Order: sequence, then structure tokens, then C-alpha cells
Amino acid sequence: MSDLQRYIEKRKAIDPDFATHYESGYQQFKIGAMLRLAREEAGLTQEQLARKLRTKKSAISRIENHAEDIKLSTLEKIAQALGKTLKVEVV
Repeated sequence: MSDLQRYIEKRKAIDPDFATHYESGYQQFKIGAMLRLAREEAGLTQEQLARKLRTKKSAISRIENHAEDIKLSTLEKIAQALGKTLKVEVV
């Protein structure tokens, strides 16, 4: 187990609020991180992606850093702008 995993498990054990919200917070972080990685792999800056989506750089930054409550239609537009397709799974 990594140091990070040990820290997370210890924090969950002593902080009920952290334990309750960890998974949803992690999923939001993961979505933003995946979008950022896809943008970087496409060789685009936040500004360039914003222009493609007819929005502002600050909107792209907000999505990448705080992806909570992002609309599926927005994810689809971002994927298309990056030359990707969006895949959603329920498992």
C-alpha cells in the first residue's frame, strides 16, 4: 500500500465527513484530470480549447479543476472538440 493510500485510509478512519465525501470528490477530480490529459494530448492550451468551444479560458479551467455537476452535453462537446468520443458506463 502506498503512502497516499495509507493516508487516505487513516483519514477516513478519523474523519467521518472525509470518509463520506471521499468517493464523490475523487470522481469529480478524476473527470477533470482526464479532461486535462485529453486536452494536453491533443496539443491544445486551455485558451485554444475555449475558442473551439466558443467559451472562455476560465470556463475550461473551472471544468478541469472542479468538474462537479458538469453536464453530459458539455462533456460531449469537449470530447468532440478534442477529436474524441465520449463513453459513459454504468457498472
